[in-house]
Amino acid sequence: PAPAPAATVTPAAAAAAPPELPLAPAAHPRPVPREPREEIVSKPHASPSIRLFARELGVDLARVQGSGPKGRILKEDVQAFVKGALSVAAPAGATAAPAAGPFNVLPWPEVDFAKFGPVELKPLSRIQRLSGPNLHRNWISIPHVTQFEEADITDLEAFRKSNTAETEKQGFKLTMLAFLIKACVTALRQYPQFNSSLDKGGENLVIKRYFHIGVAVDTPEGLVVPVIRDADRKGVFDLARELGDVSKLARERKLKPGDLQGGTFSISSLGGIGGTAFTPIINAPEVAILGVSKSHLRPVWNGKAFAPRLMLPLSLSYDHRVIDGASAARFTAYLANVLADIRRTLL
Repeated sequence: PAPAPAATVTPAAAAAAPPELPLAPAAHPRPVPREPREEIVSKPHASPSIRLFARELGVDLARVQGSGPKGRILKEDVQAFVKGALSVAAPAGATAAPAAGPFNVLPWPEVDFAKFGPVELKPLSRIQRLSGPNLHRNWISIPHVTQFEEADITDLEAFRKSNTAETEKQGFKLTMLAFLIKACVTALRQYPQFNSSLDKGGENLVIKRYFHIGVAVDTPEGLVVPVIRDADRKGVFDLARELGDVSKLARERKLKPGDLQGGTFSISSLGGIGGTAFTPIINAPEVAILGVSKSHLRPVWNGKAFAPRLMLPLSLSYDHRVIDGASAARFTAYLANVLADIRRTLL
């Protein structure tokens, strides 16, 4: 359809139209004075150190009941709040996922995976169900830092291979892990804070004068960590034989509870599988754990030329409340030197 013609105004009509009056300014209402009122801001009664402690745990102090003088919030109050929040079970029939305890993180997402494609429900193994909560506790409650290092094990690997035939005649394998245990004991003697634990109050360090080394063993049911006791009193052949025995017991699910207790330091070796580095989770109440990845050949400058050397990647996770970065660097450097010359274990 054709557009309607625009309206036109003739001169006569324009003359007859009454003149437009100027618009009066809009009347602004007079401001009403605000009635004075007292604004009360509730601020938790706590010292700066307690506020810092609560922030590190993600705790809202407004939700904590203080037990100190005049309702002052103490460290024990924050700890009790965290313990209570972690122990409270979800109410029966609840449909909404609660936030993860007092740590102010988003709730776990509830997703119907089946609407995206086929799925299969596979229950966790018994070991996974038991170890999962411990791993989660250790990860969120211990300030982890990981120090990475490489050890030249060219000569050590040659020595190991030269003795393999003899140990096989005796019915066991001489693995690199046996040398690692021996080297770690030497390093722990030199740096005893790595062979310690914090006491329950977190104010004292318990230095252990014994050396029980936990060794992570991969089984079809999951990871277990049997303990090699008094590793400082055993030779490399003895350690290799015991490693074979406990690994067999672990895979046959014949380990006893006592076989998993009393460790002072742990080793998690993935060298037989692969990888270049990783961050192992500390096995509380220990304060450090050594991760070992797959060794690899690479050129290393010897002062005159590049030479192929077999390098072993080391990953040391440590509790930063107990160990600082400089100490961790010294420990891994010392350990690498011991592995480069195993004769140091005799010193």
